[in-house]
Amino acid sequence: MSIKVLLVEDEVAIRKFTKINLERAGFEIYEAGTGEEGVEVAFRERPEIVILDIMLPGIDGYEVCKILRTQMPEIGIIMLTAKSQEIDKILGLEQGTDDYLVKPFNPQELVLRIKSLIRRLDYKNEKPVNHDSLEDGPFKLDFYSKRLLKDGKSLDLTPTELAIVKIFLMNKGRAITREELMELAWGDNFSGDNKIIDVNIRRIRSKIEENPAKPIYLQTVWGVGYRWGD
Repeated sequence: MSIKVLLVEDEVAIRKFTKINLERAGFEIYEAGTGEEGVEVAFRERPEIVILDIMLPGIDGYEVCKILRTQMPEIGIIMLTAKSQEIDKILGLEQGTDDYLVKPFNPQELVLRIKSLIRRLDYKNEKPVNHDSLEDGPFKLDFYSKRLLKDGKSLDLTPTELAIVKIFLMNKGRAITREELMELAWGDNFSGDNKIIDVNIRRIRSKIEENPAKPIYLQTVWGVGYRWGD
């Protein structure tokens, strides 16, 4: 079964060109030209991946991302922007996007980003041998339901955040660099900067820690990266 990809882009020429290249890569493509239409199509077709432009008629990409994250937390979101300012990337990541790509972009780069995200979405199939879950203290990472539970209560993590937590639970106590995290979670071909790691760590802490400013579980190792402790 092919992967469903929703392309939310108001510039028709870019949308059509991108659609052709993604279809050549084997994806099943759905289109939307406004934020409202994008939400409607997403709810109806239930795509695995959404390619989402920031600047849209009506509600913008940030608002669309917020809606989709609330209603469809399992979906993968890659945000497109014509701006290269750092704040646009950070805002998108803070809203829950899994990845970003600055326009103009190479269609093959987008295909690689989608495939990397699919691997994160499908992390349950990469579970440790003979394990249906990983557990540590109050946490349980369930590979079947794709959920992280704390004291039996499900936490609302994005696919990328879940993939990062899995890496830490499988390497408890070991300091992991940002570069290593990026390679393990995003893949060798990811060309973004490692600030994407820091934003995801901040978001994870806000969901798992009692006091994110003083993390107990997801600790900073100064000058190195991060470590899962207790």
